Amino acid sequence: MKPLSVEDPEIASAIQSELERQRNNIILIASENFASRAVMEAQGCVMTNKYAEGYPGKRYYRGTACVDLAENLARERCKKLFAGAEHVNVQPVSGTQANMAAYFAVLKVGDTIMGMNLAHGGHLSHGSPVNFSGRMYKIVPYSVSPETEMLDYSEMAAIARKNRPQLIVVGASSYPRTIDFKVVREIADEVGAKVMADIAHIAGLCAVGAHPSPVPYADIVTTTTHKTLRGPRGALIICKEELASAIDRSVFPGTQGGPFMHAIAAKAVAFKEALTPEFKEYQFQVVRNARVLAERLLENKFDLVSGGTDNHLMLVKLIKEGITGKIADETLERAGITLNKNMIPFDPATPFVTSGIRIGTPAATSRGMKEKEMVTIADLITMVIRDIKNEETIADVRRQVLELCQKFPLYPDLP
Repeated sequence: MKPLSVEDPEIASAIQSELERQRNNIILIASENFASRAVMEAQGCVMTNKYAEGYPGKRYYRGTACVDLAENLARERCKKLFAGAEHVNVQPVSGTQANMAAYFAVLKVGDTIMGMNLAHGGHLSHGSPVNFSGRMYKIVPYSVSPETEMLDYSEMAAIARKNRPQLIVVGASSYPRTIDFKVVREIADEVGAKVMADIAHIAGLCAVGAHPSPVPYADIVTTTTHKTLRGPRGALIICKEELASAIDRSVFPGTQGGPFMHAIAAKAVAFKEALTPEFKEYQFQVVRNARVLAERLLENKFDLVSGGTDNHLMLVKLIKEGITGKIADETLERAGITLNKNMIPFDPATPFVTSGIRIGTPAATSRGMKEKEMVTIADLITMVIRDIKNEETIADVRRQVLELCQKFPLYPDLP
């Protein structure tokens, strides 16, 4: 067998170029991170060759002893990582797949789901009309308060009493504040609903106590494994023991076929890494970095949604600057700062344009950057946005970004 560089030099070149892009840019996309060398090695291992429909000890194929070991390790480590987890399924290949399986396990088509408004920080799979969730279920959205731009739990309770949902989905893709899972549980109990917590963004924080965990309160918890958990692309589901059979059937054969055993092996590696003291310190540093970055942006006279952050991300409102999120993220990328345009609550712009940008600290923190660097990054963002049409400013920031990246080398053991 030929190495990739010989077999397909075009793809090899694209991969190398992507490595250089990651090395030479400050990545502030809140949903991105840098997996370890060990995680990537497992992700690219020979387990990709193995079909293993079913679950450990009950497969539809022979020759599964080795992949059974990997899946059992992943499940056991995940239970240890998330205290109180009664059952874990590590086979979902994405967060949306995990959410789909969870819905199929406890709902009928046409049942009512309460989910966070996408424009206020929710996710497509929490009921967007363009997503399967919005097409198969009756969706009742809840939003943030116009005054505080934070969740209003009293309003959530009123919506629940009026609509009597079968499921309340709590969790977000762009909400910068702490979520009170205990209060959501109390609301659900009052109306006889189940609770599903989608912690795709904050799973790493929840695992170590940097954010309250939903495991004691939610019937089902879903998460991706590649954001703050810093693992491979993929997902998992945690549930109460009484839902274990329904969840497992809903994943396989309900929504997926053969699991990606190479990805499950990589998940197991990531969970082992996440059980270390170093990982716990990393998560708290992510939060400290986000807080310092947000405070500096406020000092630089930017408006932030809800006035700050409690977790790994923040939303910057650009309405008073007179520029769109689209223009901001395109220009910042040319300066070497990669983040994304994002809707803000009550946004007058469209999702393709937006009036804000989302900034997250997990990836920069993985490089070893700390509070001092966050102040520098906030000032670099400020320089670009406040002088957005000046190519000399953009070029100067690009130079400073390169200098900063070189002080924190990424994957130095890779060519």
